[in-house]
Amino acid sequence: MGGLIGRSLLLVPVAFAAVAQEPAPILAHARTPEGRAILLRFQFKKGLSVEGKALPRAFLAKGMDPGGWVPFEGLSPEGKRWALAALFPEDQWRQGEVRHIIRHPEVESVWTLAALFTGHGQNYDRLMAENPDLPEKLREGDTWRIPRSLLSVDLGGTGRGPDRSQPEDDLDDEARVAAYRGLLTFGEDAQGKYAAYRMRKGEALYSSVVIRYTDRVDPKGVNELADRIAKRSGIADVRGIQPGQLIKIPVAFLADPFQSEGSLGLAEDREIRAEVRRTVRVEAGPKLKGVRIVLDAGHGGVDPGARANGLWESDFVYDIAMRVRRLLEQETEAQVSSTIVYPGLGLKSRELIRTPSRTAEILTSPPFAVDGESPSAVSVHLRWVLANDLFAAFRRAKGDAQKTLFLSFHADSLHPSARGSMIYVPGAALVPTTFALGGAKTARVAEGRRSSRVAFTGREKLQGEARSRQFSEALLSALHRDRIPVHANRPIRNVIYRGGGKWVPAVIRYSSGATKALIEVANLTNEDDAANLRDPEFRERYAAAVVNAIRAYYRK
Repeated sequence: MGGLIGRSLLLVPVAFAAVAQEPAPILAHARTPEGRAILLRFQFKKGLSVEGKALPRAFLAKGMDPGGWVPFEGLSPEGKRWALAALFPEDQWRQGEVRHIIRHPEVESVWTLAALFTGHGQNYDRLMAENPDLPEKLREGDTWRIPRSLLSVDLGGTGRGPDRSQPEDDLDDEARVAAYRGLLTFGEDAQGKYAAYRMRKGEALYSSVVIRYTDRVDPKGVNELADRIAKRSGIADVRGIQPGQLIKIPVAFLADPFQSEGSLGLAEDREIRAEVRRTVRVEAGPKLKGVRIVLDAGHGGVDPGARANGLWESDFVYDIAMRVRRLLEQETEAQVSSTIVYPGLGLKSRELIRTPSRTAEILTSPPFAVDGESPSAVSVHLRWVLANDLFAAFRRAKGDAQKTLFLSFHADSLHPSARGSMIYVPGAALVPTTFALGGAKTARVAEGRRSSRVAFTGREKLQGEARSRQFSEALLSALHRDRIPVHANRPIRNVIYRGGGKWVPAVIRYSSGATKALIEVANLTNEDDAANLRDPEFRERYAAAVVNAIRAYYRK
């Protein structure tokens, strides 16, 4: 690859003022091959962009608008090679690899390097494996090796980098879990019982073992358990794990589907799978006639939800929920309601979302302001109380109870190796037989007086999880068809593990809807997911996929 990129470019770093305690962006002045002066901007977590006004047409990807700042992904292969040479003139482009020298450790990260040089930030673990003697916290002057097998095709790579796809990716949830279980063997040593797994090519301990087999997804929990499993397996450096390495997972940490034979968790999982197979779908036709839907957008008001990569959860999931509502109202006969409204916006979507909305109301009688005056749990509980009240009115009006659907939209902040949508359904084992809210949590609203108590039979619990799993499968199929990223290992979950405990989110745990799901649209700590969520076109595609999934679900 020698001679691939010229070295005669002028680089002058300049710093902007730091914002929100993030490292200051780096500005670099350079010249195009025609001699035009041009500016590059390198930002923490956001990556590289180029001033578009003087950019040669040959440097732009097909159909890219040269106005404003052009993101690195909007450059042609020639433009990408030029931009990297301009920003990192000391890098060595060799026949079989690139030797990248760290110049801006306050802005650069392994994830960013992977995104720029390999085409995908999630190759960061493979990039670290190629540089086992270097720390993950970058240091100025360190030289990182990027082999041609990892380098993106646009930069002259072979295109034969690590293949993250596995045969299980095309299976439905039950078959996928069964395939993953088939990769385990069980044993016991001096430290106790364990499930043994041998790593496959392109896999990482965090995603392919911890997130897949233990139900842990939050960054702290994943990292702590990965370290524990590594020590249990005699692994000194998780970055140096090779294909075939034996991993010992303590049985106590396994998710229910992967527990040993004879365990209660495995028996409960198999009972649910059988219930899913027995459950016949309800027919409503393409117009969803007679279907009652309640849409919930998580957080809002004083609570912006998860934050990462310059985004916050509340406004973006509200926008998706409003787009779903608009499409349902325009294209179907379903009866649709929302649990929450942003008064300054109304029940509308937006193209640009610049700042967090500060006011939100739960649509109870009277409306409940999410202003921090009451504990946040009140806002959470009032959502299912309101939805249950709407469903009760629907049933009193002779509506079919099996045609009730509750969807709650969220965006999580998981371990950055996790990408794409994940769907939570109400695990039958964690749904209570009875539950009633105290008066302090009903906020003296009319719906609280009518619908703050729930009761579920054992059969209703099983049916609730079974129907919710069926809907989740329909949603995953719709997302796949539109090439919307889906969580790579187990995108359907019935429990959350965090802070040493496990639970089902209250909005679906207490929902009386026949079908209910909490949809984690994206992982905000994953830079690719964050970029998608920022894009209004992606949010519209996501909303359309949800509507298509609802139609598919109500079709036998």
